[in-house]
Amino acid sequence: MKKILFVFVAFAVALLFTNSANAQNIKIGYFNEQSVFSLFPGINKIDTLINSYRIDSLQEEYKYSVGDFQRRDSIFKKDSATMPAKAREMATRELLQLRYKLVNWQQYQEEMERNKFDQLLNPYRVKILEAITEVVAEQKYTHVLKEDIFLTQYVTPPLLDNITIRVAIKLKLPLPKEIEDAWKAAGGTLGNSTKPAAKPAGKG
Repeated sequence: MKKILFVFVAFAVALLFTNSANAQNIKIGYFNEQSVFSLFPGINKIDTLINSYRIDSLQEEYKYSVGDFQRRDSIFKKDSATMPAKAREMATRELLQLRYKLVNWQQYQEEMERNKFDQLLNPYRVKILEAITEVVAEQKYTHVLKEDIFLTQYVTPPLLDNITIRVAIKLKLPLPKEIEDAWKAAGGTLGNSTKPAAKPAGKG
């Protein structure tokens, strides 16, 4: 049943591409964000930056949190009996929060690393969004679909509607030679796509 559904979806997408050339005011392109990311020179350094963040920031935060919990717990055990009710309630809540953070540290660390990764990747995302907006306007695309919608065994969408390549060209990112050759053979132009891309603003 699942395979039949995939075939149906692929067939529907094929019809869209086939009929879009004849349908008034309809033009469909397809895009793969990850493929564009992989073309940025130096983007691999994000992995190094994340590793440094894990060692220099998160591991130090963990050590500090352990020490802070032990200090607070020791004080609480010593003084809780003589604390006013409100102070004891606040101290208990703070200890529980710290304990929860330490017990769930792995989850906390993964969340912080994801946030840091998004922060480092964001300047690239901004440049990609600017470029894809320009490409869509220039080429008059009315629909942009994710590339992974297509099943290659059923559908071969037109190469010139590959917005991934158009965005890479717009950003002057270096394309693999086989893609350049295929693009030229399909009638596409490369402009200055082989020049180094401008470094995104901000960190990363």
